Amino acid sequence: MSSAPPHRPASPDTPPWHALTADAVCAALEVDPHTGLSAAEAAARRVRHGENRLPEPQRRPPWLRFLLQFHNPLIYVLLAAGLVTLALGSHVDAGVILGVVLINALIGHIQEGKAERALDAVRGMLAARATVLRDGERHPVDAAELVPGDIVLLEPGDKVPADLRLLQAHNLRTVEAALTGESAPVDKTLEPVDAGAGIGDRHPVCHSGTLVAFGQGRGVVVATGARTEIGRIGTLVSEVDTLATPLTRRLDQFARQITGFILAVSALTVAYGLFVAHMPLLDLFLAVVGIAVAAIPEGMPAVVTIVLAIGTRTMARKKAIVRRLPAVETLGSVTVICTDKTGTLTRNEMSAVRLVLPGGRTLRVSGGGYAPEGGFHDGSRPVDPEADEALAAAAHCALLCNDAQIGPDGAGGWSLVGDPTEGALLALARKAGLDPQDSTRAWPRLDTLPFDSARQFMATLHHDHDGHARVLLKGAPERVLARCDRLAGGGAFDPDGWAAEVARAAGDGERVLALARAPVARGTVSLEAAHLDAPFELLGLVGIIDPPREEAIAAVAQCRDAGIRVKMITGDHAVTAAAIGSELGLQAEGTLTGEQMDRLDDAALRARALDTDVIARASPEHKLRLIAALRAEGHLVAMTGDGVNDAPALKSADIGVAMGGKGTDAAREASDLVLTDDNFATIARAVREGRVVFDNIKKSLMHMLPTNGGEAGVILLAIFAGLPLPVTAGQILWVNTVTSVTLALSLAFEPAEHGVMQHPPRPPSEALITRALGLRILFVIALMVAATFGVFHWELARGSSLELARTAAVNTIVMCELFYLFNVRHFTAHAFRLETLTGNRVALGVGALLIVLQLLFTYAPPMHALFRSAPLDLQSWSVIAVSGLLLFIAVEAEKALLRRLRIHRL
Repeated sequence: MSSAPPHRPASPDTPPWHALTADAVCAALEVDPHTGLSAAEAAARRVRHGENRLPEPQRRPPWLRFLLQFHNPLIYVLLAAGLVTLALGSHVDAGVILGVVLINALIGHIQEGKAERALDAVRGMLAARATVLRDGERHPVDAAELVPGDIVLLEPGDKVPADLRLLQAHNLRTVEAALTGESAPVDKTLEPVDAGAGIGDRHPVCHSGTLVAFGQGRGVVVATGARTEIGRIGTLVSEVDTLATPLTRRLDQFARQITGFILAVSALTVAYGLFVAHMPLLDLFLAVVGIAVAAIPEGMPAVVTIVLAIGTRTMARKKAIVRRLPAVETLGSVTVICTDKTGTLTRNEMSAVRLVLPGGRTLRVSGGGYAPEGGFHDGSRPVDPEADEALAAAAHCALLCNDAQIGPDGAGGWSLVGDPTEGALLALARKAGLDPQDSTRAWPRLDTLPFDSARQFMATLHHDHDGHARVLLKGAPERVLARCDRLAGGGAFDPDGWAAEVARAAGDGERVLALARAPVARGTVSLEAAHLDAPFELLGLVGIIDPPREEAIAAVAQCRDAGIRVKMITGDHAVTAAAIGSELGLQAEGTLTGEQMDRLDDAALRARALDTDVIARASPEHKLRLIAALRAEGHLVAMTGDGVNDAPALKSADIGVAMGGKGTDAAREASDLVLTDDNFATIARAVREGRVVFDNIKKSLMHMLPTNGGEAGVILLAIFAGLPLPVTAGQILWVNTVTSVTLALSLAFEPAEHGVMQHPPRPPSEALITRALGLRILFVIALMVAATFGVFHWELARGSSLELARTAAVNTIVMCELFYLFNVRHFTAHAFRLETLTGNRVALGVGALLIVLQLLFTYAPPMHALFRSAPLDLQSWSVIAVSGLLLFIAVEAEKALLRRLRIHRL
């Protein structure tokens, strides 16, 4: 089990640039902020620091990657089976076996490039061009030419080309979703912050690969290439080992067990044949070959691949795209799902959920997202917005002091153009019955003071058609409340009481905005400083939050019922994260932050990881450490993400789940599963399908292995008893081929077992063949051996030829398998019901196909020549059918015993 790399602090020669003043940074980098570097100095530094690119990783050549796909015990066994089959002259069967090996190798070869593509996607996040100040002049340059000390100019729409310490910022806001996972633009300031601040709190730094939403800025390059934050993440991606899935681990273990069994039995048979039975060497060789052919489940890889492919198709219909086949089964075994918050557990649409009005009234606002659906409630009593003047006044301000736009998106939803917070205010106004066009015509805007990170408010000037004018104010509560001296509608203004309301809403994880207005003199056409200093009347407070998806709340509960822990990892502050986590039904007390994780050693983190469901302010290293801690405790971990910052964790987890809608290419390329609807509920559905897939793989093996074991047992018993072989090696290949592509394959279409999401996940260390399943297989092998020998010797006793007796023995094996197929449809539930026949119509179809194939085997002259078969009479068929029926009844009796022992899964 590989572990994630520990959190790595900055190197000793790299100061925490966000903790230094702008002047100190320029002095350390020896650059004049007004003229920038000279061309000669830039060239010299480029030689010293290298280009602003991510380094190409060392990669194995394609031919070596392809050859290494064959380095697997199961592949060795299958190659041996193919060569033995080829030596026996069955070229078609040999071609099938070797073809399966080749297809599996090609799939592995293609999928092994996942990490390389993930790193390429991270590299593609770097900007292509940049505007720099060199020799006092502006120059557009290739971003790869940037060096530490370059002065870079930022404009709206720019992709930040390197890590920059800001020197100037005017209303600068950047979108850092690729690094932090949070979609809201972040205000950038110049003041230094604490050296230990997380990425989301480094306000004086713009990171490479992020986007400038609006405003202008100027910054000095402090890191390029692999030394940037995004470059460091790329390094983490390249360092994380690709994990084996539970299915591949179980199949590898099973292949080794098969190999050991075949070698041991073959050695024992050779020793007995040479030294005890004194068998001719050629006969002994053919017998050992027959045992090997019987014991090797050559159809297993094809059946497993087809089961996974069917699961993949089913999941695609449910909006989950599988990028790697074994991931289908892995999801069914996960014990912990680590998920990001924004857009996955939440709607990624800010919504007003609280409206505090003068008079001490707090209204709950229903309806999520930007659609104008929902209303206002005072406790349990609905409020009519048209009859509530205070509510209407607050909604009027929220609508007019606003630069965003919302409207139908043509797909049944509503889309936003502008800031998400302003979009939430527009939706609130529409829920209050206000029409944007009517309100704008009644109170047109004359002037605007846009939001500024220093002022922390926005102000607009409006007038009506009677000449009245007013200023509307919207912004941070502490800035707006400081300008208010009264309440709208009259009433005493209590600053402390309103500050307590702000604290109460913030404690629930809400972003709080205050709304206010003030009348101004008639004829005012522009906003002046004096207008903002005039006393305002407070209209109310609005609490805004990115609400949880309703379906995500249900999905979290479903995962909890299925024994799966859900842990939310977010870049949000701890208070907001805890509030959302609590609404989702997570254990939100004792939220763990990235800063706290840095102070914990690995042992302490392992203990905290088990008890904590909400992790806030997390960096890529924190996610890696969390995954490593959970896996060290024996958990199978799924990780969801959408940003570049999530790529290392997606690759490190047992299964990575990326968002297909709003996710980045880097996240998708590092993942095993992509959700097309970015919805956590889809993960729960995928987990259910993964459990169904694993159950069906086990059912296929539970059906296939008794056949192989029964055939090998028949040959072994004949050798040790000194009797003629009831079946030949060629006949064994026939049985294995026709049953693998018919009966075992039909189990791939099995519907889910009852209560599939009500039992805990299978332990990751659990063997593919459990004790209960192994006993079932041995029991059925014994029944098949007894039935086959019984029919074979019954035919010989009544004077039938050896060819006819062997034909009856082959049909007995196939008939027992056909009856056993309907036992296997459920692990322990009884089969004495109509659903046994109707629940899987594919099983009925392949059963009929198998009967046709066996009739051809028994009666077609070419088959007589190829397999030495002979026609059977009605009496022989009757005995064969009774043998299959007796096996069916015996297995049902064993299932009844298991139910009494309260064993419901094998």
